[in-house]
Amino acid sequence: MKRTLVIIALIAALAGAGGAGAWYLASRSRAVPPGFAYGNGRIEATQVDVATKAAGRVLDVLVEEGDFVRQGEVVAHMDVADTAAALRTAEARASEARQSRDTASHVVEQRKGELDLATKELERQEILVSKGFATEQKVDQYRTTKLTAAAALAAAQSSLAASESAIRAAEAEVERLTRLVEDGTLVAPKSGRVIYRLAEPGEVLAAGGKVLTFIDLSDVYMTIFLPAAEAGSVALGAEARLLLEPLPDRAVPASVSFVSARAQFTPKQVETQRERDRMMFRVKLRIARPLVEKYLEQVKTGITGVGYVRTDPKAQWPSWLDSDLVRGAAK
Repeated sequence: MKRTLVIIALIAALAGAGGAGAWYLASRSRAVPPGFAYGNGRIEATQVDVATKAAGRVLDVLVEEGDFVRQGEVVAHMDVADTAAALRTAEARASEARQSRDTASHVVEQRKGELDLATKELERQEILVSKGFATEQKVDQYRTTKLTAAAALAAAQSSLAASESAIRAAEAEVERLTRLVEDGTLVAPKSGRVIYRLAEPGEVLAAGGKVLTFIDLSDVYMTIFLPAAEAGSVALGAEARLLLEPLPDRAVPASVSFVSARAQFTPKQVETQRERDRMMFRVKLRIARPLVEKYLEQVKTGITGVGYVRTDPKAQWPSWLDSDLVRGAAK
């Protein structure tokens, strides 16, 4: 029985390997005309981490690994009860500071009136003393009253300025705590698929602690490696086509978004002898965003395939690199 199972497993493995090999040989058996370069690669996308801004306890996580999330969708909550309480305290202090400002403003108006009255009284006494109806002593008393009123006004104005500063400080604290409370609700910054769930409810995370990692499916590309002779002819923005293993008869349109300025050793996943024997340049083929968004929920990373790049702008794409996807993207 065990031997039978082993034989069945070997047959299945050989069949899978034969299928992959057949696809590989079929993709190579098609003649690539002059003016084109190609290389092996796999579909990749930018990884994005959803992390906490401040230290805290995870309240809940609303998505699982493999789930598709849309930009702006709530994916987790942090426990912000303490921060919310601090926010209410800060709001009360801001309200108190505004009340103090109003009181100080009224005092300023009162002191202005007292100074105005003292000024007018002094002017009247100076007229009377010039006509001999008042004494210099009386005038000196009113001068002192005016100086006292001016000093009181200056003190009231300083108190008003201090109240304004207290309001700004209190409002800044309210704003800071409000952001912390809002940051306790974690949302997806991009649309994508969750690949790692890194925290569970009840866990305490430090500031910057990761809760989820997902792939940004709006930024999908394939990385291939080309020898110097071919990479030197590749221009940024040049047209490209991708033939993926699950869809060998449907070319996916792409364009060159990056060409490395420095040669490097070929990665292990590049299998051909021609590519292993020389230094290579990394080339990134990005799939058009509108096409990715059209099939967003079907996009998956890790799929292997072959990327073709047009190095000669005058070269015509062969018919087997034309498909409804290419024609649709061109419209």
